[in-house]
Amino acid sequence: MAIPKYNELYRPLLTVLQDGAPHSMKDVRSSIAQMLHLTEQDLGETLSNGSSVYTGRVGWAKTYLKKAELIDSPQRGYINITPSGRKALASKEPITNLILAQQCPTFVEFYQRKNIDGVSVVPAPTVVHDDTPETPQETFDRVYSLINDQLADDLLTAVLEQSPAFFEQLVVDLMKAMDYGDGFVTKYSGDDGIDGIIHEDKLGFNLIYIQAKRWKTDITIGKPELQKFAGAMMGPPKVEKGLFITTAKFSPKAKEYATAQHIILVDGKKLTELMIEYGVGVSTQKAYLIKRIDSDYFSDND
Repeated sequence: MAIPKYNELYRPLLTVLQDGAPHSMKDVRSSIAQMLHLTEQDLGETLSNGSSVYTGRVGWAKTYLKKAELIDSPQRGYINITPSGRKALASKEPITNLILAQQCPTFVEFYQRKNIDGVSVVPAPTVVHDDTPETPQETFDRVYSLINDQLADDLLTAVLEQSPAFFEQLVVDLMKAMDYGDGFVTKYSGDDGIDGIIHEDKLGFNLIYIQAKRWKTDITIGKPELQKFAGAMMGPPKVEKGLFITTAKFSPKAKEYATAQHIILVDGKKLTELMIEYGVGVSTQKAYLIKRIDSDYFSDND
C-alpha cells in the first residue's frame, strides 16, 4: 500500500502507544510499518533530497500530536500517550487537524504561520484545514521541484537559442564544473567528428571524446548517429570512453548500442539537471538552509 499521509498516521501512532509505556521512535516506526503492512518498496521511498518519506511523515505526525498534547516525551528519543491521547484514541471520530485545533489551543498557535512580528498571516478560525496532507518538508520539496522544472525548461530554451559553437563550449564547461580535467572544443564544423576532448581526471591520464548536438527537443537520435560517433572514437588517438550530449532525446536502440560501446548519453532533460546541479548557466537567487537537531550534541558524555 502507499504510505499514508502524516495526518493519516495519527491513529496508528497512538495505537502503538496505547500500552502506556514509553516507546522509542525507531520502535514506533517499525510497529506502524508492520501494522499497515508497508513493503520494503514503500519504506524505501525518498524525497528529492534523499530523505525517507515514511520517516518524515511519522516524525511530523509525532510533532503534531505532541503539540496537541496527545503524546508526551518523557525522555530524549522516547514518546508515550497522554490522557488526552487515550481519549482521542477511544473516540469514534477521525483524528484530524481540525479536531486537534478544537481541543487544544496550543496546537492552533503551532499550526498557524506567523510573520516576523508574531502576527498571524491568516486569521485563526480559517487557518487549520484537513485537506493539507503534505508535511512541511514535502511541501518544500514539491515547490522546490516545480521551481527547478521551470528553470530547466527556461535553460533548454536559452541553450537552443545559442549557436552550435556555444553549445560545444557549454558542454566542456559543464564537464570541468563536474570536476573532470582540462578540456577543449576541437572544431565548429558540425559534422560527425569529435566536438570536444576532456581529460577524465586532473592529471590527464585518460581522454574522453565528446559529441555535442544542439538539436530540437522533438528530435530522436537513433543508433546510426551513435555508430558514427563510435567510429570517430577509433582515433587517432583511439579512446575507450565517449560522451554524446544533446538537447534532443535518444531512441531505445541508441541507448542499447551506447551501453555496449561505453558511451554515456545525456539528453536534454539530463543536461539541464546537470547544469542546475553544477551551476553552469545559472546563478543562486536565494539559499534556504533546512536544519535539524544534532542528536550527538545532546547525547550523554559519560
